[in-house]
Amino acid sequence: MDYILHIAVFIFLYWMLAASLNLVVGYTGILSIGHAAFYGVGAYSAALMSLHFQTPFLVNIVCAVVTCISLGIIVGGPTLRLRNDDFVIASFAFQIATFNVLNNWLPVTGGPMGMAGIPPPTVLGLTVTSRWGFVALSGIFAIVVAGFLAFVTRSPLGRVLQASREDEVFAAAMGKNVARYKLLAFVIGAAIAGCVGVIYAHYIRYIDPSSFTLMESIFIIAIVVFGGAGSLWGPLIGATILVVMPEILRFVGMPVAVAANLRQTLYGIILAAFMLIRPQGIIGQYAFGKERIRR
Repeated sequence: MDYILHIAVFIFLYWMLAASLNLVVGYTGILSIGHAAFYGVGAYSAALMSLHFQTPFLVNIVCAVVTCISLGIIVGGPTLRLRNDDFVIASFAFQIATFNVLNNWLPVTGGPMGMAGIPPPTVLGLTVTSRWGFVALSGIFAIVVAGFLAFVTRSPLGRVLQASREDEVFAAAMGKNVARYKLLAFVIGAAIAGCVGVIYAHYIRYIDPSSFTLMESIFIIAIVVFGGAGSLWGPLIGATILVVMPEILRFVGMPVAVAANLRQTLYGIILAAFMLIRPQGIIGQYAFGKERIRR
């Protein structure tokens, strides 16, 4: 049962990560491959605050969100004015730079050895230590995030984002500051990713840079592509399938090293197949580089 609950926690975590990236990818058409960097910044913010200042869980959430918002503005401000492939390269550079900072800033992050002993979260006087508790905690946050993103995407902000995705020149001609709206979406996605990092750090209680690599960003993108970009429920479907599917390999009996490599191969095949056969994903409304899918 603990194993199943552990998988459930990660489904909720990756649902939130994919949903936050979907706001950027699915609603503005901006492909960012640096989302795991914000995820890692949030996790390390929680670890540093908890271990050095003994701050409570909710304070760590606030600190991580503020840090990721600030970092999102610094990174997104200049780079979101770039077009298509140029922005992809910029987000790739940000991801690599963040990983190198986490991996080499030994006095602060612990480098490759990571940070251990992160205390369990305490919410409203209750310390969460059981699997059921973390399922409830991550599930509540996932529902709140989903509700918030549903509100955002159906608000005037969401309509402007979708308009800029379809025709940025037309949206600008209508008097909309497209760059500002894109930056706002990027910052919201970064803040949510940082929040997820806090939950992850308190759940695992040990973090190291290997959890926030480029491959992690690609996995989050795979969830968005698989479930469907531009869909509120696509990230949930993608997270459920892509988190559960590799776990099936554990019961096949193959060596761990082989299973790990096969897992990455499967992700690559899924991405390539969906981009060729069904670029809008299972229930998505948008296809990368194409017009909106008409139903």
